[in-house]
Amino acid sequence: MNIRRLLVTGGAGFIGSNFIRYELEQYPDLHIVNFDKLTYAGNLDNLLGIDEHRYTFIRGDIADADALANAMEGCDAAVNFAADTHVDRSILGATEFISTNVTGVYNLLEQTRTKGLARLLLVSTDEVYGSIEKGSFRETDPVSPGNPYSASKASGELIALAHHRTYGTPVIITRGSNTYGPYQYPEKVLPLFVTNAIDNQPLPLYKGGEHNVRDWLFVRDHCSGIDCALRRGTPGEIYNIAGGNERENIVLTRKILALLGKSEDLIRLVPDRPGHDRRYSIDASKLKKLGWAPQMDWDEGMALTVKWYQENEWWWRKVKSGEFLEYYKRQYGKRFADETS
Repeated sequence: MNIRRLLVTGGAGFIGSNFIRYELEQYPDLHIVNFDKLTYAGNLDNLLGIDEHRYTFIRGDIADADALANAMEGCDAAVNFAADTHVDRSILGATEFISTNVTGVYNLLEQTRTKGLARLLLVSTDEVYGSIEKGSFRETDPVSPGNPYSASKASGELIALAHHRTYGTPVIITRGSNTYGPYQYPEKVLPLFVTNAIDNQPLPLYKGGEHNVRDWLFVRDHCSGIDCALRRGTPGEIYNIAGGNERENIVLTRKILALLGKSEDLIRLVPDRPGHDRRYSIDASKLKKLGWAPQMDWDEGMALTVKWYQENEWWWRKVKSGEFLEYYKRQYGKRFADETS
C-alpha cells in the first residue's frame, strides 16, 4: 500500500526511533510525524542526524484525544509504539500503564475511524500470551498475561479487535519477542547489564529467573517485521514477530561479559520479581508467509549491540542519571541488601 504521511506514536523511544530510521531509509517519498510524550524513556537524541525535511516532531500524549487528533491530521496511516513497557515498573505501580496502553489505544482507534486512516498498526508483545513450557504460541492461542504490563497490553489489543469487528477499523496487531539493539533505555536487562559491566558494577540477575528463557529479536528485524505487517497484512489480524534466538537469561549475561572481557564475578543473584514468566516463545510463520524473515544472527547482533554501547557512552551516561538512579535504587537497592544479608 502507498503511504505518504505516517504517524508514529512513541517515536522517540527505543523501537520507535529505530523504526523511524528504517522507514525513512526504505521509502524516499515518506514523511513521518513523530508524536511522543517524552517520558523518561523518550529521548530525542535517538533521532539525531535524520532528514528533518521528511520528519515532524510533535510533543504529546496519546491519552490526550484532542492533541492526538491534531497530530493525525493529514496522515494516511499510523503505527503505535507509545507504551509504558517495563514489567518491573508495572509491578511498582500500573496507573500510567493503563492510561497509555488502554486509554491511549482507544483514542488511536477512535481517531483512525473518524479520520479514515487506511491502517493503524499496534505494536504489542509476546508477553500477552504468558509463559509456555513447550512449543511456541500462535496468533490463535488465547492470551494469559502474567503481570500488570502485559495485562494492559492485552487489554488494548482486545479493545482494538472489538473496534475492528464493530466498526471495521483497519487495525493490525504485531506481537514481538524480546528486542535488543542500539538506543534501548538501560532499565531493560541487556543495556543495563552491558553498561553496568563497562563500569565494573554488579549485574543484578534474578535468582530463580537465571534459567528463564527469552527469544531475542534484533531491533532492525523487528522494524522490518512491523513494516511488512503494516503494508502487507490484513486488518483485524495479529502477526507474531520472532527472532528465533531462545536463550536462558544466564546465557545472555555470560555472553555480555565475554564480549566485554569481564569476569563472571560481576553477576549478582538477587531475589526474583513476582510472577516471573518462565519462557516466552512465539511462532512467526504467519508473517513469514507475507515475505518477512529475520536477518540478524544472534552472535553478530550481540557483538554489534555491545560495541554500540561501548562506543556511545555519551548517550547512555546521560540517561543513567536523575530519574534512572531513583528507579534503580527502588528496584534493586533492597534486593542487593537481601542478597548480601
